[in-house]
Amino acid sequence: MPKPRSLNSRSPLHAGADFLAKLLNDGLPAGWQQTLQGEAEQPYFEKLSRFVEKEYSKTQVFPVQENLFRALHALDIDAVKIVILGQDPYHGEKQGTGLSFAVPNELFPKPPSLQNIFKELESDLGTVILKEKSDLSGWVDQGVLLLNSVLTVRAAQPHSHRGQGWETFTDHVISRLSDRTDPVVFILWGAAAMKKKTRITNPQHLFLESVHPSPLSASRGFFGSRPFSKSNALLKELGKVPIDWSRTTN
Repeated sequence: MPKPRSLNSRSPLHAGADFLAKLLNDGLPAGWQQTLQGEAEQPYFEKLSRFVEKEYSKTQVFPVQENLFRALHALDIDAVKIVILGQDPYHGEKQGTGLSFAVPNELFPKPPSLQNIFKELESDLGTVILKEKSDLSGWVDQGVLLLNSVLTVRAAQPHSHRGQGWETFTDHVISRLSDRTDPVVFILWGAAAMKKKTRITNPQHLFLESVHPSPLSASRGFFGSRPFSKSNALLKELGKVPIDWSRTTN
């Protein structure tokens, strides 16, 4: 495979994209480098980059800059076995880690959505997760991509960065995953995640869908959906090693 060109080595015409391109490129695994080559040169990306850079300069934005692309930095595309799609990052102080639904181990109390995920995990597999083990790094290390549809948010302002271009970027990420010939299991929680299904055109990929684990909807179909045992059953059918969902951290 030829060495991919750096995502932030562009002409001055695209200089507005430098802020996000540098954050993306620094630490990006080779597979994603190859897959996302040229993305930073798209007009939407330059507009998004200018917006996000301005937001970080004038207000508090989550996650911190070094964690903005953590979902992609932590797991190369060829290692992805399962994708769990979130919506926006948590908008509370010190909550967002760059991984959907995850929070730092030392953060208390845990967000209600994550608490409900752990409740369903216990109901599904009998697995009790200690409250301090919430960074979900153990899932990532086993091949679970924890990706939000929108990668930044203003502090205390949920949904504040929607409609700025992140949806286009993550659409492209999902489309590149769809291009893989090796099947991936997509776990789609909530309407925003289900919208991404239109980007997955390869019939080899598999889906598990339910309402979002938020307290507003969990009782309407998330509880009892058994995504953990079902996704492992699908992995076994594909001849892949199942996820040890009890390993939420390292």
